[in-house]
Amino acid sequence: MAKKEAPQTPPPAGDAPAGKGKLKLIIIVVVALLLAVGASVGGTWFFLSRGDKPKEEAHAAAESAAPVKQPAIYEQLAPAFVVNFNHKGRQRYMQVSVALMARDQAALDALKVHMPVLRNRLVMLFSSQDFEAMMTPVGKEMLRQQATASVQELAEKETGKLTVEQVLFTNFVLQ
Repeated sequence: MAKKEAPQTPPPAGDAPAGKGKLKLIIIVVVALLLAVGASVGGTWFFLSRGDKPKEEAHAAAESAAPVKQPAIYEQLAPAFVVNFNHKGRQRYMQVSVALMARDQAALDALKVHMPVLRNRLVMLFSSQDFEAMMTPVGKEMLRQQATASVQELAEKETGKLTVEQVLFTNFVLQ
């Protein structure tokens, strides 16, 4: 009979492992539920924030692609240019005050070394113009564009950079 009593003692011990099995099952379900909620929140955050990144990246790329524009620096060329013309047997004069617009002070200072060559180019350009063409606004603008191209060509040749952005006429007198 001792053998019969022995099998009876294991069933109460069997109830304890059954309780541990239920506890393990509850822990596994809770952990699985927490993982599912975490994955859901993480996936939602990933997909919602992913839509903003291309805009931010495009904005950042646009900022890096377009360099920040430096403020304009103006260098007045003094004294004013005075050239003479022989127009229909009469002596005519043109006085032009010129300012150079640049964005880089160091490059503009490097160009100042070559100021005699620059002034010579502008005097030769101004004196080669037709007096009647200079009386029209279109003629004045064409001359300004030619002066800009001439100065930019000299700057590129002497300093290796496109130093001057524009040549501006601050005073233009024809007589």
